[in-house]
Amino acid sequence: MELPVPDLRPWLPGNMLPGVWSFAAEAPGPHVALCSLIHGNEIAGALLLSRWLEQGMRPARGRLTFIFANLRAFARFDPADPTLSRYVDEDLNRVWCERVLNGPRQSAELSRARELLPAIGTVDVLLDLHSMLWPSDPLILCGSVPRAQALGLRLGVPPLVVADQGHTTGLRLIDHRGFTRPEGGRAALLVEGGQHWEAATLATLEACATALLRETGVLEPPPALPLAAPWVAPSRMAVVTRTVIAGTHSFSFVEPFRGGTVIPRRNTLLALDGETEIRTPHDDCLLVMPSPRTMRGHTAVRLARFLDPVEG
Repeated sequence: MELPVPDLRPWLPGNMLPGVWSFAAEAPGPHVALCSLIHGNEIAGALLLSRWLEQGMRPARGRLTFIFANLRAFARFDPADPTLSRYVDEDLNRVWCERVLNGPRQSAELSRARELLPAIGTVDVLLDLHSMLWPSDPLILCGSVPRAQALGLRLGVPPLVVADQGHTTGLRLIDHRGFTRPEGGRAALLVEGGQHWEAATLATLEACATALLRETGVLEPPPALPLAAPWVAPSRMAVVTRTVIAGTHSFSFVEPFRGGTVIPRRNTLLALDGETEIRTPHDDCLLVMPSPRTMRGHTAVRLARFLDPVEG
């Protein structure tokens, strides 16, 4: 681990809800929220928000909210075995369907989602700060909403924006109806800053969050914050063409692919799912967050194609 474990004790009470701090400026503007710790072992986003709180960051206009989401899972975080504190009962990033939130089912994560929902319901723009277990280039996930896709491209950091349909196992926070209804103006993005616990991941999340605060006008550019992202590549949009779900417990890739790899040729063998071959459906196929250890019924990889400048 290259990152220290954040000390969140000063921020646990919150000033809106436990673990939620919200500040309003005198000048009108949008309500922007930065969310960390949807998964209790993804500490880079929490490190960023705790540092900004300690520095006294306040919005120049509108409202700025910092969210430490799954505090119960984070309380279990152990650097000696850091993967075990992703959640307590279930994945907090799969419960944001209104039917589930309003239904009878109970879990630690559902209780927290229901607690956070009134605050999230007032947010105009949300950025969900994440990191990844397996090697992958950083990226922004924007779902299928055009306004979120356009916002991701305007940020420029990280330069890869991926439009997808989410997961079959449940809705993510960015997929909540409040951010995806066609008639609305609200938008949500999820940034995957890099591998868990790497210093470069924290830098990526800071650059992305800073770009969002400037894009929305909530933050005026002070000299203490990074002035530019650590990339020079222009933003690119990719659209997921196939989500590969492991159908057996013996799913395995034919080689250790890294997220962000582009496979030049259609019909290239990627993996074996039992006796079923998984092949690229088109040329220049982008591998989005391949997971070398995938349980049956879970996403193994998303396959995507790039949009050319005219399409984007």
